[in-house]
Amino acid sequence: MALPPDHIPLERYDPGVPPEEAARRFHDIVRRRRTVRMFSDRPVAREAIEQIIAAAGTAPSGANKQPWRFVAVSNADLKHRIRVAAEEEEREFYERRASPEWLADLAPFGTDADKAFLDVAPWLIVVFKLAKDDDGGMTYYTNESVGIAVGLLLAAAHHAGLATLTHTPSPMGFLSKVLGRPDHERAYLLIPVGYAAEDAVVPAITRKGLERIAVFHE
Repeated sequence: MALPPDHIPLERYDPGVPPEEAARRFHDIVRRRRTVRMFSDRPVAREAIEQIIAAAGTAPSGANKQPWRFVAVSNADLKHRIRVAAEEEEREFYERRASPEWLADLAPFGTDADKAFLDVAPWLIVVFKLAKDDDGGMTYYTNESVGIAVGLLLAAAHHAGLATLTHTPSPMGFLSKVLGRPDHERAYLLIPVGYAAEDAVVPAITRKGLERIAVFHE
């Protein structure tokens, strides 16, 4: 069969084991991923962050527009500026913006406006979504596309032995200002990345079982 224009043969990936075994092994890795708020200041090589971002960049996207930008920050002064601005928004959230129900749902996690991890974690990856591409063209299914890319980023960081936190100070416009990003880039997520602290603890939560999240029609 003749190839359609601008198409190439698929480069296949073979895990070397049946799909169910490969999927079981992957699940065993990612089931241990946890959101961490206690980071070590142990350095992480830039190459590790580059490869994690490169993995995120393999995500599918609407019309292949790849509507994301990943801004990686290790500069201590810049991280601190981000922390100061984030804590200002967080104080507003906890004191005025959040509903009583929202605060009650957050209570078991012990979160508050103090975001010391933004200083401690060796890297902050700020994810921006692109309202238009770099040539001024439209982007499509932008939130869905960036969300998929973030999922791959979190999985790649965990696979590398690193911890992450999906931090969503709201509103996040300050990130564009602090990082000097153009108007068509909108802050989507702030992700500290590094090693978990030696004494790190996480909430004793459970995840829904397969029977609660999946429906099969056979």
